[in-house]
Amino acid sequence: MLLTDYKWFAATAAESDKVLPDLIVRRLGLQDYEPIFQSMRYLAENPKPDRPDEIWLLSHKPVFTQGQAGKAEHVLNPGDIPVVQVDRGGQVTYHGPGQLVAYLLIDVRRRKLGVRNLVDAIERAVINALAEYEVKAATRPGAPGVYVNDAKIAALGLRIKNGWSYHGLSLNVNMDLAPFSMINPCGFEKLAVTQIADFVEPKELLLQQTSKVLIDKLLLELGYASYYS
Repeated sequence: MLLTDYKWFAATAAESDKVLPDLIVRRLGLQDYEPIFQSMRYLAENPKPDRPDEIWLLSHKPVFTQGQAGKAEHVLNPGDIPVVQVDRGGQVTYHGPGQLVAYLLIDVRRRKLGVRNLVDAIERAVINALAEYEVKAATRPGAPGVYVNDAKIAALGLRIKNGWSYHGLSLNVNMDLAPFSMINPCGFEKLAVTQIADFVEPKELLLQQTSKVLIDKLLLELGYASYYS
């Protein structure tokens, strides 16, 4: 579905002599994990120099994803929730409805972004997005992601291939946090997790609102001048 969408957009732009924008932002709603994973990996494996960068905003149906360095002992009791092995960095994490996921398909060579700079920019964007809700957040040395009062609120994992980044971040917004107790989140035993809904009222439409706030902060941190949505 996503690859078809991209081909349609590229063909339409070419036929109308439009210049492709710096960035395409896709708002994809609730999605199964594996088709999204396969689509973003395909784009990274088949790079094109004139392809715009993309950010995909979505939520996933319940799934645990285990990074390349993931250890089986950190998956404690997954129950009926599938565990998918993936090629990002990091250990195991959980995705589910009410969590905002942002996948960043960026030509890091074109944007002259090192991996550390990209990680720092993503973390700053999340911290600044949370500040809009008057939630004070911070990073932790040696533990990628964003934390509020020592509880993890956003996880981060990337892969660079052929000069393109993929995977990205997940921000807990208004979700069922119970599945995190079935794993050692990000490989840390008894790591507390939290979400935006624990700190703000009202909770209605919180996911949609956070999506708008987060993309604005990402665009600012990554320096995009224009985007197509």
